[in-house]
This record gives sequence, structure tokens and C-alpha cells, in this order.
Amino acid sequence: MMGSHHALSGAAAWIALTSQVHVPLDAITTPMGWGEQSLTLGWGLLDVGPLGLITGAMVTAGAALVPDADHHNATIAHSLPPLSNSVCAGVGALAGGHRRGTHSLIGLVAFVATAWVAGLWTVETEWFGTVYPGAGILCVLLVAFAAKALKFLPDGLQKIPWAVGVSVAAFIALYAPEHQNWFPLAMGIGVVMHVLGDMLTTGGVNLLWPLRIKPPKVWRRVPLLNTIWRRNGYFALPLLGNAGSVREWALLVPVSAYVVILFVGACVDVGHRGLTALGAG
Repeated sequence: MMGSHHALSGAAAWIALTSQVHVPLDAITTPMGWGEQSLTLGWGLLDVGPLGLITGAMVTAGAALVPDADHHNATIAHSLPPLSNSVCAGVGALAGGHRRGTHSLIGLVAFVATAWVAGLWTVETEWFGTVYPGAGILCVLLVAFAAKALKFLPDGLQKIPWAVGVSVAAFIALYAPEHQNWFPLAMGIGVVMHVLGDMLTTGGVNLLWPLRIKPPKVWRRVPLLNTIWRRNGYFALPLLGNAGSVREWALLVPVSAYVVILFVGACVDVGHRGLTALGAG
């Protein structure tokens, strides 16, 4: 899956898990005699508010690119030089190369554990409540990853990625969700969405790395099954075909629309609450 699609799928997963939107369907259902009057989008499992939705979506978008830090020449490796280059080179060496350790269950545990340790560092403030400096520091890199993949920065700002990364990460550290485990949760969601995305393409992943368990010969002779559990021990459910395929784009277009609409809606909500507070003051 393409990098920008990984980032969007990560942000979409965070938004879906932390919000719930009811889309009215009266104009369609009433004439047809259907009972349902609205379509519910999202589960709303974690109440983080509009600010938490915004900051969490940013972090999860970056976290959904973290598994590709195993390649020293990947796009995200050049997102925040020279730090990103060094980090990706080191991760690649530890992970045994591209699409190995970082795309496995061990990689998921390692990334979540790193985020959990970073999230333990908290500071209580009078103005901003609980602040997460450790998460903020790591978010400098995650924000740079997302900005590079999504290409939403003007050419001029792309020349100063550190300024963008630090400023956005500071915003995230100050206005992060008031939940102790929000950062490892966002990291886990992002990494899981990345691995699932790659499993939906023909390349697949080796979830059990460093083990490589190959399927038995009987399995390899069955046409459909041998595309799911490969000869090289990789697993895939290639519904999207090759990375960047038409099917991948067809899936990500509505996902992108969902992210943009909910993200902008949260921003508007935050602005409205801010103006209301000023008016009350």
C-alpha cells in the first residue's frame, strides 16, 4: 500500500474508534418504507473530544508509517533529516531488512512498548492539564512522517521540516487526549493498520518473523489458499492487488473523504468552543 494511503487509513481508524457520526437518511429511507432514519459512522469507544480527535489522528497517521522505517531510503527516511535517516537506518538493521521485523507481531509489540514508555512521562500544568512531553518528542518524528507522506505542506515549508514537526508536536503534547494510554493506543492502531494494509496487497507480510513457517505441500497445491499463505512464509489476502492499484485507490477515496470531513468538523468544533469561551469571558 502507498505511504499516503497508510497514513490516511491510520487517521481514519483513530477517528472511527473515537467518534460517532449519525448521517441522516430520511430522504432515502422514508419513501422506500425503511425503518432506519440514519447511518452511524464510527464506534465512539474512547471519548477524547474534538481536540483529542485532531491530535490523535495526526499521531496515528504518522504511526501508520512507522513500519516502513525499516528502509533507509524510504520516503519517510528523508522526512526529518538527519534524524529520520539515522532512525530508519537503525530500525532497518534491527528489523533484518524491509518488510520483516517491523511488519510482524514482534514489531507491533516493540513499537507499542516504546510509545508506552514515552507516555509515562507526564507533567501536570495549571493551564493545559496533563502534558505528555515524551509523546511530544516522539511526535516530532511521527508528524514529519505524516507530512512527508501526505504532501500537504507547501514547497516552502517542506524546506523547514523541523519547524513544522516541532510546532505541531508541541500542539499535540499540550492538547493530547486526557487518557494515560492514548499514545501507545494511537501507535498500536497505526502500526496495525499499516500491517493490515500490506496484507491486503500481493506482497504480504511475515507476521511471525523471525520465524519463517512455510505451508505444507498440500496447501501449496490449492489455488486460492496458496495466495494467502505463501511459499516464503508470508501471509496475504490480496484483495487490493498490487500496491497503488485501482482497487486501492477506489477504497481510499471514500476513506480520505471520511477523514477530511471529520477532521475539518472537529477543527470547526474547536474553533466554535473557543469563540464561545471568549464570548463568555
